[in-house]
This record gives sequence, structure tokens and C-alpha cells, in this order.
Amino acid sequence: MLTDLGPVIRTRPTLAVWKFASCDGCQLTLLDCEDELLGLTERVRIDHFLEMTPTEGADRTRARLEGRGPYDLSLVEGSITTAEDAERLQYVRRISRYLVTIGACATSGGVQALRNFAHVDEFLAAVYAQPEYIATLETSTPISAHVPVDFELRGCPVDRHQLLEVITAFLAGRRPQISNHSVCFECKRCGTTCITVAHGTPCLGPVTHAGCGAICPTYGRGCYGCFGPSSQPNLRSMIAQLRRDGMSERDIQRVFRTFNAASPEYASVPDLAAEEQQSPPA
Repeated sequence: MLTDLGPVIRTRPTLAVWKFASCDGCQLTLLDCEDELLGLTERVRIDHFLEMTPTEGADRTRARLEGRGPYDLSLVEGSITTAEDAERLQYVRRISRYLVTIGACATSGGVQALRNFAHVDEFLAAVYAQPEYIATLETSTPISAHVPVDFELRGCPVDRHQLLEVITAFLAGRRPQISNHSVCFECKRCGTTCITVAHGTPCLGPVTHAGCGAICPTYGRGCYGCFGPSSQPNLRSMIAQLRRDGMSERDIQRVFRTFNAASPEYASVPDLAAEEQQSPPA
């Protein structure tokens, strides 16, 4: 049987979960699935998942950092910040039929991508007593900057229901049914009053990918973009609105440089913020 992702996996498929530079939050989201995870393990053999078990493979041998493979589906958390990780990622790609990145670190470099806007040696000197012993790259980059990726699941951390949908879809040989719309759609569905319109609260909801359930606006806080950019975000209009809500050029740049600082979609923010600051108030 053929689908849009190729033939359906008929034998009991194998799953691997990998960690690079990250906080492990997206891996914990999978573990937090609890009852759903128990049902999943009846249909999928989790061969490599160091956060979950010290063994791997059908013979339950001792788990290794690089795993053995091959795997039908690999979930990858974390960004690439060292030369060793960049090399290990190439190995993961070779032994994985499908590779899906999960979370802000893997899809856009994560919080650690803030290093991309300064010289990494300054951070090393400020944090480590002997920085000469630290081997690291100048930048923190997403997985897709190094290897082909079959799907990107955004979030910090990812949503458990979306994660289960992605796993199920790839094992069934179909594309995941994950919407590309913004958080504003979720606010409407929840019946949440727009906090920007009602209270003038700065909110990144119009340009942020849905998936969180609009938690922050529901409780009166502006969205701060943890799920990354939505599809084709209108940054010019968003920045103009943030300025009307009282944010300075520096504040606007800072609010975009959080969980998804290295997102290509946000690359134009500094220039747009500077243009908006120089334009006369509406």
C-alpha cells in the first residue's frame, strides 16, 4: 500500500529519540503522554530512548549514545552547538527512514541561539572559569541546517497531542495533520477576548504558530512566541502594532529573540523595527 510518504510500515516499526543541545523538555512531553504512550508501545518498538531506558534493541543490550539502528522513525530534540554533535547527527540521519525534529531548539536553534547575535568567546569568558577547555561552535543552528528533515514540530515544549499525531502519521505513511495557522485562531476557538484589542497588551499571537491552546492570552498575558513563526507571518504589521502598544525598537527585537531567535522568518525583524521607530506615529 502506497501513501504520500511511501509504503506503509507493515512490520512492527522501530522508534528512536535523540537529544542534542536542549533541556529535555520535549522528550519529557513524550513520557508525559502516559496512557497514550502505553498504547503506542504495543504498536511501536522503542529501540533507542536514553531518557526512558538504559537498554535498546530487541535484545535489550546496553544503550549507547549513538544508537545502532536502523530505525523507521527518529525524533530529534535539540540544536547543533558542537562539531561532535554535527557529526553524530549525520549518523542519525543515515540510520533513520524518517527524521522529525521536535521543539524550538531542533527547529530554530532554541534559546541558545542567542549566542548567534554576539561573539561566543564573550559568553564563554562570562560563564566558565577556564573557557579554553570548552569546545563549541560559534552558532546554535537547527537540525535542518545540517541534514534533510521530513517534518518539523514546533513548540517549547511541543504539544503532546500534536506529537502523538506526528508519530502516528509517519508510521501510517501519511502526512501529519498539523495546522499552520496562528495563535489568534486558537483564541477565537476558545472564546478568549483579544487582549491587544481590549487592553492594549503586546501579543505575538498573530505571527506565532498554533499548538499551545492559546494558554497565555487565556490568562491575560501576551503570547511570547514559544511555538515559533506561523506560516508567512506579516512581521511589518505585527511590529507596527507592537509599537502602538508601547514597545520600543529594542523591546521589539528582544521579544522576537527568545525561544526561536534563529528562525529565518524573524531575520528581518531588526530592520523592520528600526524602520518603524523612525516613522511618524499614526
